[in-house]
Order: sequence, then C-alpha cells, then structure tokens
Amino acid sequence: MSVLDLARPEILALQAYSSARREAAQAAVMLNANEAPWPPSGNLPETRALSLNRYPEPQPQALIERLAELYGVGSSHVLVTRGSDEAIDLLLRAFCRPGVDAIALSPPTFGMYAVCAAVQGAERIEVALDAQFGLDVQALCESLPASVKLVFLCSPNNPTGACVPLVDIERIAYALRGRALVIVDEAYIEFADLPSASGLIAHHTNLGVLRTLSKAWALAGARIGCLLAGTEIIALLRKILAPYPLSTPSVAAALAALTAAGMSLTRQRIALTIAERERMAIALKRLPAVLDVLPSRANFLCVQFEDASRAYRTLLSGGVVVRDVSRQPALGGCLRLSIGTREENSRLLELLIRGEAAA
Repeated sequence: MSVLDLARPEILALQAYSSARREAAQAAVMLNANEAPWPPSGNLPETRALSLNRYPEPQPQALIERLAELYGVGSSHVLVTRGSDEAIDLLLRAFCRPGVDAIALSPPTFGMYAVCAAVQGAERIEVALDAQFGLDVQALCESLPASVKLVFLCSPNNPTGACVPLVDIERIAYALRGRALVIVDEAYIEFADLPSASGLIAHHTNLGVLRTLSKAWALAGARIGCLLAGTEIIALLRKILAPYPLSTPSVAAALAALTAAGMSLTRQRIALTIAERERMAIALKRLPAVLDVLPSRANFLCVQFEDASRAYRTLLSGGVVVRDVSRQPALGGCLRLSIGTREENSRLLELLIRGEAAA
C-alpha cells in the first residue's frame, strides 16, 4: 500500500500549476512571467542584488539543500513553506475530504491544527493527555476512528512544554501505518536537546516532521518553515503549493542565518535561552502567587497562578505582555511566559514581586 492511498483522489488527479520560474529558472532573458524588466523604484542598495522585480523560485534549491543538511534528510524530503502553518494547511487540504475525514490532536496544544481542520471542514478527534500532560499512546492508537487521516503530535508541546519520546512516536507511526499520517511538530525541538523524529522518516512512510526557523533561529518575521517527509508526500503537496510562496528577502535572510557564523550564534543563543528558562522556573516557583510551573523543554514556561487574571493585569500595566492560556483544557489559571532576554525576564519577575507586595 502506498501512503498516497490516504490522500484525496481529486488532489492525486490534479494537474499542478506550472509557474513561470519552473519553466526556465536559468534563462538569460526572461519574458515569460509578465514581470517588470527593471528594479522597483526606491530599491535600497542592500536589496538591489536580490532582483526583486523577478518572481522567486517556488522551492529555492540552495535553501532546501541547507535545510536538508541541517535536519539530516535528503533534499527530496524537504518542502519549504511559509512557516509551519502553511504546511499544516497543505496537509489538511491534501488528505482530508470536507465533511468526511478527520484529524486527531491532544489538547491543550497548538491551535492551528484545529483552525486548519475547521477551515477544511474536517472533524477534530481529541485524545486526552494524562495528568502530567503526557500522551497515552495505547489510547491514541486504539481509539481513533477510520475517518482520521492526520494525527498531530506537538513535541515539545505548545503550551505545556512536554515532549513525546521517540519510542512513542515510532510506536504510533507503526500502529497507524496504512491508516493515517503522523505529523510531529518540532517547532521548539532546538530547546529540548533531544533527537528529532526526522531520523524515523526513512523507516515510516506515514511519518512527517514540521520544523521552523521562527523560534530558535530568530526568523519569525521571515516566515520560513518546512515539512520533512517521504518523497511521495512532498511531491503531492508541491502540487497544491502556492506558485511563489517564499519571498526573495525571506530566503536571503534564512540563508544568512544558516551560514557557519549564523549557526554558531544561534547555538549560543539557544544555550542562553535554556539557562534563562531554568533560572525563571526556579524563581517563579518561589513566588507565593505561583501554584505550579510545568516542566518545559521549549523556550517558554506554562505557569499556574493563584489569580491568573490579576497576574496578567499586573504584568500588562508594567509593559509586559504574556499569553493567557487559562481557557485551554486542564490549564485553568495558567499563563504562558516566553523566555526573553535576561533583562526582560528580570523585569517580569520584578513586576510580579511588586504586585504581590501591593496586594
């Protein structure tokens, strides 16, 4: 059985749009795309070499090769997208028929899985996490109806910060072979100091891994993410990808970040973030208003407060905004605090301490 047997038949039969850049990427004179033949007015000196009057490559080969090397897969296993969000949307559109198919997820988790499912008209099957926000692998594998085509595992999970062990990911992929794709979202894996599930792709055709340059690589504004998966899945999603999804400046920024110097700086910043995460976890646990700090392997902490609304207002009044996740399942009274610079983190602690003193 091919993994493409799980895809929507109409997508398999679709003839993909042939972009002008795919037709002749290396031509000396390009008169096939109705582009302007001159650079834009007001073009800054630092952007003139980018040829912004030309459409970009749909899948820039230089970036694909750099990402493939970074993530330890072959270049044919990489689909570059506008952040991880676009890859999630493409997967829903390719594998879930509106009103027929479903996805499985385990809240509390990243909200875009549910949003993309709703837009596509796919049902959402929720598999509860345990009391420590861990995944019940047996319950997941045994409870899914046949309508489920995609299973999303966020590891480290947003907003709890918990990870799914590789042995569990492989167990799920094996149990669901021929039934569903297992998509592991590793947006925060750099902060976990754990091996990626990408090493399992060669052995499980129904496994995909989402990666992004938005978090550890400090490129949230560039919107560069990717899906790592089998070549059949990558080829299928390329059929429904937008003709020119990646802007030329964003690709240039990504390539600059992935140089030897950029990678060295990123490793240093990851280490600083992890150190600050541990410092903040210890400091927050000492505050009387804090009931719990969930163990986190990401660049944030999920913190339960005695009065989350009051803590949120205290921080906001001092110019610090955090994420209120208290409406998510099992996260009553919780705020998600991103790890910033040491100065920003200390400011947050100072405001909370001052707020307690004023109470």
